[in-house]
Amino acid sequence: MNIISIAPKIRAAVMAAVLCVPGSGCYLLQSAQGQLALMSKRKPIGRVIDEPSTPASVRTQLLTVTAIREFASRELALPDSGSYRSYADVGRPFAVWNVFAAPEFSLQPKQWCYPIVGCVAYRGYFAERRARALAKKLRAQGLDVSVAGVAAYSTLGHFNDPILNTMLGWSDIQLASIIFHELTHQLLYVPNDASFNEALATLVEEEGVRRWLVHNGRDADLANFTLQQTRSAQVLALLIHARGELATVYASGAQQVVMRERKRAVFAALTESYERLKAGNGGRAPYGNLFSAEINNAHLVSVATYRDCVPGFERALAAVGGDLMVFFTRVRKWAKLPRKQRDALVCSDP
Repeated sequence: MNIISIAPKIRAAVMAAVLCVPGSGCYLLQSAQGQLALMSKRKPIGRVIDEPSTPASVRTQLLTVTAIREFASRELALPDSGSYRSYADVGRPFAVWNVFAAPEFSLQPKQWCYPIVGCVAYRGYFAERRARALAKKLRAQGLDVSVAGVAAYSTLGHFNDPILNTMLGWSDIQLASIIFHELTHQLLYVPNDASFNEALATLVEEEGVRRWLVHNGRDADLANFTLQQTRSAQVLALLIHARGELATVYASGAQQVVMRERKRAVFAALTESYERLKAGNGGRAPYGNLFSAEINNAHLVSVATYRDCVPGFERALAAVGGDLMVFFTRVRKWAKLPRKQRDALVCSDP
């Protein structure tokens, strides 16, 4: 999930102002102000479609969004809320920029804790310069850091989230993916358990796209989507292998200079393996942005958050014959369990 920590009401801006003290950076205040600015730009999708000034390409994509949104609630049992029924142009290429960080010799992410959402492994900013400033500060502390632009995020149903200009230009499959993913967060969100939340949303996203393509008789697109999922799994296998090797390095108790060299070797091997995989797939492979710069612990944190528990949810959906209503009922019960019990049910190998 790509979520900014905000209070659920407009009074959040006032609360955040009280919480701001010299040197704090007023994080909650920028979050509240950024969210309110975004909400102020919303227009009903129907009105945008009808406006003569709306470009034909935007009109076409918003019509597609409307169909996807109806499918989400009708066929996937996702919330029939006001989210993704409006449009907002935020005038920038990304909705927010997320900052991930981890110690130099650890795969445990730095955590930030907020009202409503609990603790998460990233910090989001509506202004890129603020994200870059935090990243610089964290690097100065010796942490591995990554900064990623995010096209959309969820407010967990506290606001009616709009479709953003940052999402247009995507394929209809990508639009369906993000809508299904973010609506799942509105359906169920467990504070302080990003692995559970993100894996659930990822499972529903992928299953939803498959069902949407079948519903529309798009066999060729379904085959291509399945191929892309296979290629994603191949890259993830490389990342998981690298994480295992790094965990061994970090637990070795070796001197820092030795661990630093071994760490460099693991990441170099990971990048080399990715390039071989990419070449074998005709020069194409998922997660290209991950390898476009020097990869570090923080990058592995961001990927792990989304994928670690997906197989457990896949097994759970298969166990109820693919019935999403029954599946969601079961998952809601799991959400009430202590985390160790949830992890045993979903995030552990069978």
